[in-house]
Amino acid sequence: MSGPSTGANGAVTVRKCETLQEMQACVALQKEVWKFADADLIPLRMFVAAAKIGGQVVGAFLASELIGFALAIPATRNGHCYLHSQMLAVGQQHRNSGLGRRIKLHQREDALARGFDLMEWTFDPLEIKNAYLNIEKLGAIARRYNVDQYGITSSPLQGGLPTDRLVAEWWMRSKRVEAVLAGTPPAFECRVRIDVPVEIYAWKAEAATRAKALAVQERNRVMLSEALADGLVVLGYERDDRGNGLFLLGDWDEKWEY
Repeated sequence: MSGPSTGANGAVTVRKCETLQEMQACVALQKEVWKFADADLIPLRMFVAAAKIGGQVVGAFLASELIGFALAIPATRNGHCYLHSQMLAVGQQHRNSGLGRRIKLHQREDALARGFDLMEWTFDPLEIKNAYLNIEKLGAIARRYNVDQYGITSSPLQGGLPTDRLVAEWWMRSKRVEAVLAGTPPAFECRVRIDVPVEIYAWKAEAATRAKALAVQERNRVMLSEALADGLVVLGYERDDRGNGLFLLGDWDEKWEY
């Protein structure tokens, strides 16, 4: 499993959360990151249950301080068992350090050791950094688009927009994922490109510009939904020097193997 690593703020250890106090810290960090109203928070009992029924509660610790976590629960579809990763959080001052990726890799190591080959989670297609992590740094793909999955939430990060989500599929044993994690992602022919302007964050944050953010969401909802319905798959994601995002969709190649 992932051991200590040393960064600007000292040694960080990624491991399973073991005590009730550590899981309470996950709930507190969840509230700090998303600023949910209490009604929207995933409660402590769900963290406890996940740890006891074959899910995952993984924490990143700086000394004894929890600075990041991931929560996953066991799931099944069409007779196939997998893990659904419901939440990944990193504290504000520890972002952009690679910690989110490290937590995901710990999840993968634990999942593979227990016989899982698939992990799924959902992510906001308007969140540029998250999309880049999921597709480019982890090797996940996306083939499903869910419209307004959770309804309007209390988190200001959502900006009052519908909670549209792409479903990330992380086939953790696949040749594609192995190649991406080794830094040699497989080449593919891009057939559709869908952009996300970096201004989306500022537009969501202000009532006066929120309609611009909604227009981007609605345009991309149509473009992504149509491309996925045509059998294309989200296989790549680019960011330019300004921070704009770009979804790259192409055909699945069987040689990458699930």
